[in-house]
Amino acid sequence: MPTQPQYRFFDTASQAESMADAPWWQVFDDPTLQALIRDAIANNLDLRAAMARVEEARARAGIAKSLLYPEVNGGAGYRVRGASNTPPQGSQGDSNDNDTTQQSAAYGFQLSWEIDLFGRLRRQHESALAITLATEQARRGVLVTLVGDVASNYFLLRELDLQLDIARRTLGINDQTVTYFTDRLNGGVSNRLELDRIQANRAQTAAAIPDLEQQIALTENALSLLLGRPPGTIQREQLPNAGPSPPRIPPGVPASLLERRPDVVQAEQVLVASNADIGAAKALFFPTISLTGFLGGVSGDLTQFLGGDGAVWSLAPSVFQPIFQAGRLRRNVEAAQARFDAALAEYQKSALNSYREVANSLVTIQKLSEERLEYEAGVVALEDAADLARARYDSGLANYLEILTADQELFRQELLLAQVRGAELRARAELYRALGGGWQPQ
Repeated sequence: MPTQPQYRFFDTASQAESMADAPWWQVFDDPTLQALIRDAIANNLDLRAAMARVEEARARAGIAKSLLYPEVNGGAGYRVRGASNTPPQGSQGDSNDNDTTQQSAAYGFQLSWEIDLFGRLRRQHESALAITLATEQARRGVLVTLVGDVASNYFLLRELDLQLDIARRTLGINDQTVTYFTDRLNGGVSNRLELDRIQANRAQTAAAIPDLEQQIALTENALSLLLGRPPGTIQREQLPNAGPSPPRIPPGVPASLLERRPDVVQAEQVLVASNADIGAAKALFFPTISLTGFLGGVSGDLTQFLGGDGAVWSLAPSVFQPIFQAGRLRRNVEAAQARFDAALAEYQKSALNSYREVANSLVTIQKLSEERLEYEAGVVALEDAADLARARYDSGLANYLEILTADQELFRQELLLAQVRGAELRARAELYRALGGGWQPQ
């Protein structure tokens, strides 16, 4: 497949260093987030299920490997057979003398072995081993997704915390303003229209608080599920308004994704397994050579069962060659080839999708950073505008409508700035996940 020398939307020269080479506790230097990630790795149920699937695949690979070796079984049997002869009519003999009973016993070891002359069993074992490796990469993919989800939900939670703090702080200012203008109205120096607008503005700010609290609760519940615990509060410390500094973004070279991304490596191993299945299907055209043997003893008397008076052994090689199967074996090869072609397409799609996800994250981070700078400048300007509007109102140069408009615009701008900051952090967490590395020690 063609591999680009560097990622789209990354202007600097391509470099071998990548932020994905660093472990997650170095990329996101936040003790609270680190503790949450460790709890998720230890307790997440999806990860436990993925680990169990790895153990199952390992066991199945062991089963496929065991078919390469001889199979030895031990057994023993005992049989009693009786017959009764009816004496002639008028005979005076004892009827018990006419009953005959025969006893026989057999014991020994049986050997069976399919000699894998044409490689069918070896190719099946190769396929099972590749599936095991693919399952291991699927487990790692679950781990990458898990830690990425924990980080993204954590940054969303901090974003909502910041918005809630802004809303409560703004509501406090609105309450002071409502009290101030209520006193002015009672003193006859203000009018009812100003107070109504102020109260409506205060109600709009207050209505945002329950919505933010609901979003915080839903995010905490989502995090609790990832942590493998019942829904509950996520303990965290208050962060400053600026939030944690974003990590550096050296994405490395695109070709490294083919070795690092779990889903790409998983698709590659599925491709290896499909290729081995073609070999196993072709081997069915050739003879199957097997060897069976028996070593043990037989006895006609139970009391001499272990006496060794009837040792027997046998050795029987056999060859089975398919002659006419009505095209079944050829169709089996065609089906295996079709599965290989599908696996190849899935592998190529996984590689292209990995490039797409990294490019999406890079352009998202780049544009959100530009957007954040504009919102920060807007917040500074609106803070100054709110101060000037109050000064003009106190000097009698303007009505309260200017103050009301400035406060509303400042509140909305601060919320948008918090959203952009949170989205930028989540985009960096998504980039780290898209690069596919560093979530756990080697």
